[in-house]
Amino acid sequence: MEKIRERIERLRGEIRLHNYRYYVLDDPVISDAEYDRLMAELIELEAQYPQFITADSPTQRVGHTPSAGFDTVTHAQPLLSLGNAFAEADLIAFHERVKRQSGKEPSYVCELKIDGLAVSLDYRDGVFVQGATRGDGTQGEDVTSNLRTIRSLPLRLNEPVDINVRGEVYINTNDFLKLNEQRREAGESLFANPRNAAAGSLRQLDSRLTAARPLDIFLYAVGSELPQGITTQAAALDYLLRLGLRVNPNYKVCASMEEVLEFVTYWQEKRNTLPYDIDGVVVKVNELSIQRELGATARSPRWAIAYKFPPEQVITKVLNITVQVGRTGTLTPLAELEPVFVDGSQVSRATLHNEDIVKERDIRIGDYVVVQKAGDIIPEIVRSLPERRSGNEVTFQMPTACPACGSTVVRVEGEAATRCVNAQCPAQRLERLIHFASKGALDIDGLGPAVASQLIAAGLVSTPVDLYRLTKEDLLSLERFGEKSAQNLLEAIEKSKEQPLARVLFGLGIRFVGAEVAREIGAAVTDLDKLSQMTEEELLEIPSVGEKIARSLRDYFTDPDNLELIRGLKEAGLKLSGEPSVVGETLAGLTFVVTGRLEGFTRRGIEEHLRSLGANVASSVSRNTDYVLAGEGGGSKLTRARELGVPVLSLEELDKLIEGKGELGD
Repeated sequence: MEKIRERIERLRGEIRLHNYRYYVLDDPVISDAEYDRLMAELIELEAQYPQFITADSPTQRVGHTPSAGFDTVTHAQPLLSLGNAFAEADLIAFHERVKRQSGKEPSYVCELKIDGLAVSLDYRDGVFVQGATRGDGTQGEDVTSNLRTIRSLPLRLNEPVDINVRGEVYINTNDFLKLNEQRREAGESLFANPRNAAAGSLRQLDSRLTAARPLDIFLYAVGSELPQGITTQAAALDYLLRLGLRVNPNYKVCASMEEVLEFVTYWQEKRNTLPYDIDGVVVKVNELSIQRELGATARSPRWAIAYKFPPEQVITKVLNITVQVGRTGTLTPLAELEPVFVDGSQVSRATLHNEDIVKERDIRIGDYVVVQKAGDIIPEIVRSLPERRSGNEVTFQMPTACPACGSTVVRVEGEAATRCVNAQCPAQRLERLIHFASKGALDIDGLGPAVASQLIAAGLVSTPVDLYRLTKEDLLSLERFGEKSAQNLLEAIEKSKEQPLARVLFGLGIRFVGAEVAREIGAAVTDLDKLSQMTEEELLEIPSVGEKIARSLRDYFTDPDNLELIRGLKEAGLKLSGEPSVVGETLAGLTFVVTGRLEGFTRRGIEEHLRSLGANVASSVSRNTDYVLAGEGGGSKLTRARELGVPVLSLEELDKLIEGKGELGD
């Protein structure tokens, strides 16, 4: 029996060595067939002698039965988010700040910023014992079972140490394409991009599903005490590699900011040569003593910054230009594109906004065009490439009849939009219902485009009022609805009755009345019945209401169908009146624009927080903007702010402004 145990341990040691050489060093010394033979022998021996199975065995990666949910893990040391740089000037300012605060001339380590999911891993005596997602930085989800399935993650280190390490879980681009192809063939929904695929895979309750996904990992930091003698970030990376952990090899120690800028420029140009997605470069002070001296704010370390690459531009072909009908009847041209990857996700369509933009940019069916993601999110066509035309391209013409209902379309003088005038147009009804249930309006969880289409097609819903008449039996009659999903939707509909007047007003979908205008109106009037009876002159006295909005409001409230809708919502129990909002004065008189992804906040949440402090929140940057609050992926708004010289704040700097601490940007 002892010989069996020794053979099992010897096999495990050999397999760990070959995993290390294959996944970490990229230098295998045996063939796949030889490796498979070793693994098969180990599996067979462990099956015969289960008393010798250990948690760190290479066989323990296949996944287990589903768990009821993820436990919460509190990180021993917070996983802080990084401040962002979007231009060389931001990196230079970071360097000057580091020198000023430390009194030293630092060197830097530049590492590729992998576009994946951050995780924290704990090893005890060199054995992997727990792994968690980043979460909010303080607490994450326990995904230990799922992390065990990642073959490039060692279950036992080369040394018996107690250590916490941080890394990024991701999926290679080619593996992502294969995964989506498998899902397409199986009739499953496709992942938007490799990052979403990695995040979704790691958060599967059934780790057997995770084991079937091609997850990979790079480790980049130690979250616990380092051994004596390790004094730099570069040495810490070498230490991780020595332990058997996979470190991205494309890092560089830079003696000066000039070398940092060269590294950034190089990888900005070469990012598409990598087999995985990166969205920037992380720049860290190399000397750990300076890192400790600089410390961190509540959200981010002062010794590191993430340089975000500008939007990637790619060339593709316009296969067709179709027209969509929105909730107010606006006809929007939509370019159907030859599918192409842009910034990590496949793009096959892009909005062209209106007829004038199609003409202005001279975009024709059959054209080759330059595509990017506006704000790193929404695909847009930057320009056409007329020099590549063959002569077979077709000029787009806006239809004279609505493609959804066949009604006449009109274009009002002075407006860019062409509009279907039939208020009962089925496309408009669908879009109005989707808008009413959206997060910015009534926030009915579970009522997305697919469910809205089902409800209308089944004749169960025609207007939003019908939502409040739905029964469980109605929902159970629909395809893909079970007891639980039906109950959840009914509860979400009931919960929406508690939304404040401003949300309801926005949800009505009145032309030109966006979320911010609805909030201003709701704070000023506080009663929808009163609002419906106000004259244009009275409406013009409300902040943010100009002639165009006032006219639109009067048009809306003089339509009998709209008044009937409001009566129905009132009878259903929605709040159509309320108390005036109490607004603070800390940021009174200041106008903010929010852009990018802000760690720990939704866009709506941070905007509402700013408004609660008295600030105005605008949707676009102008000379009247006082500050732009920017997170990851700031895009064109950030560029515009720099052009106009508008100060750009991080969340940390916003806190300073609110607390009144000194001059911003010091």
